[in-house]
Amino acid sequence: MLPQLPPDARPETLSLDAGLTLNPATRSIQPDISMSVNHLVAPGEGAFSAAGLGDIADEPYTYARWLNPTVRALETRMAALEGAGDALAFATGVAAIAGVFLTLLKAGDHLIISDVTYAGAAELARVILPGLGIEVTPVNLSRPEDLRAALRSNTRLVHCESPCNPILRLTDLAEIARIAHGAGALVSVDSTLATPVSTRPLALGVDLVIHSLTKFINGHGDALGGIVCGPQALIAQLRGCAGVYLGASLSASNAWLILRGIDTLFPRMVQINQTAATLAQMLEDHPAVERVIWPGLRSHPQHDLAQRQMDHPGGVIGFCTKDGPAMARQLAARLRVAHYAFSLGHQRSIVTYLDTAEMITGTYKLTGEGLEDYRRFAGDGIFRLSVGLEAAADLIRDLDQALSG
Repeated sequence: MLPQLPPDARPETLSLDAGLTLNPATRSIQPDISMSVNHLVAPGEGAFSAAGLGDIADEPYTYARWLNPTVRALETRMAALEGAGDALAFATGVAAIAGVFLTLLKAGDHLIISDVTYAGAAELARVILPGLGIEVTPVNLSRPEDLRAALRSNTRLVHCESPCNPILRLTDLAEIARIAHGAGALVSVDSTLATPVSTRPLALGVDLVIHSLTKFINGHGDALGGIVCGPQALIAQLRGCAGVYLGASLSASNAWLILRGIDTLFPRMVQINQTAATLAQMLEDHPAVERVIWPGLRSHPQHDLAQRQMDHPGGVIGFCTKDGPAMARQLAARLRVAHYAFSLGHQRSIVTYLDTAEMITGTYKLTGEGLEDYRRFAGDGIFRLSVGLEAAADLIRDLDQALSG
């Protein structure tokens, strides 16, 4: 068996060994993958319904939708990285967000959600939840005074994203948590772009941390997954509801792939952030680029908050050019090292163009001051560059030749 980790083990060590259980027969030092859907039980052992679920530490493995050894290893490791009491894995990041919303909110409740969030979360909140009788108010959570004004007696949850996708606007998580808790509301944050390498929201007072594991945490572009980390009691509530009834269980094979990705999470993110710093400066100096948005640059309007809240500014860079649609076609045709594709958090650098009009019409439906704030970051459109593991010099040459002329 693996020796017990010291209680003060660093996060870099936890990313390798937290929750690691070795096969006593083979003594392999890489975790096994358990693909079995069913497990032997004794009569009377295990629960037939969610009402029978007890302490997860005492629950036997019975049926994989409820509990799987490989998925459980992933949950344990992510909980350790976030400093959480427990974690619950889902099939995707959107499933994790849905699990939080549909467990904690009911008809008559009020949700406050950041006015700019990942499209899947935004559309779930604005299209689906009102039909269930849940009131939803989009708020610019970079302005704490806007949160104060939006809080109601029936506000149960404040959901934020930091940095938010795609404009990399930050939220002061400690201040938002303080205000929300004063009104009796919980706070969840999608920390996908930050990862635990950069930000640990629970230490700042947030109640639940959500990740799309598909992105930087897996880091290899080959497995979907999502997770929610938080206090043991809240995660038990999620497990007994969303974990059982929504059916969005993470597969063992994907959990195993994501565990493999976490093994190298810290060195990957350190390199990605170093490369991102070089690329952000190169783009800021490039004649074809009008603006660069990256929390590590002094030009970012929340640079001071980034320095206080983030150990690293992150692996996603936004930049704007003249005639974005034409430049998008140019980049798609000319890029040789980076790839023109959707999503982010891959080991390979990925660039895509997000048109402001399309994003607002299709997802956010922002008007007035909210629209103006979005345009302050993104203009008429923004290129999202997810930095990978290629040599920085090669990426600089590639982006320069693709942008020029």
